[in-house]
Amino acid sequence: MEFSDATVNDMPIIVEIYNSTIPGRMVTADTEPVIVSDKLAWFHAHNPHTRPLWMVRHNEAVIGWVSYSNFYGRPAYDGTAELSIYLHPSARNKGYGKNILKHCITQASSLGIRTLLGFIFSHNAPSIYLFKNAGFEEWGMLKDIAIMDGKHFSLSIFGIKV
Repeated sequence: MEFSDATVNDMPIIVEIYNSTIPGRMVTADTEPVIVSDKLAWFHAHNPHTRPLWMVRHNEAVIGWVSYSNFYGRPAYDGTAELSIYLHPSARNKGYGKNILKHCITQASSLGIRTLLGFIFSHNAPSIYLFKNAGFEEWGMLKDIAIMDGKHFSLSIFGIKV
């Protein structure tokens, strides 16, 4: 696998992969597809030195993307980042997530990150298993915080010190 900094030219595939997760109601709280312009501010909030947005390729094909995002936007939290991993539908359930997550954990300290967080819907058993298997622990849960299709969903917070 190769990791490279995303460019604005990668935004269509980033959005395509992101949108592919919306119908399953397992990964994101967005309930309708987004377009590139919806995500440009988010894209520009990343930088390769402390909060990268990486494209992940295998055999030159994009298999997903990873983002480290600021947590809560206050200076005291600068050493904490939220980690998001999104895989192309054709790359899911093939072990890529485990290797991507391991790489992200090992790179965190070089980015000035001491704590990584994962915000995962409590019903998303595959992602919870992935993060727990990598050493993350459940640090909290926001009960019934999201409503999608008239149903309530809880959000679990997983963390690891790196």
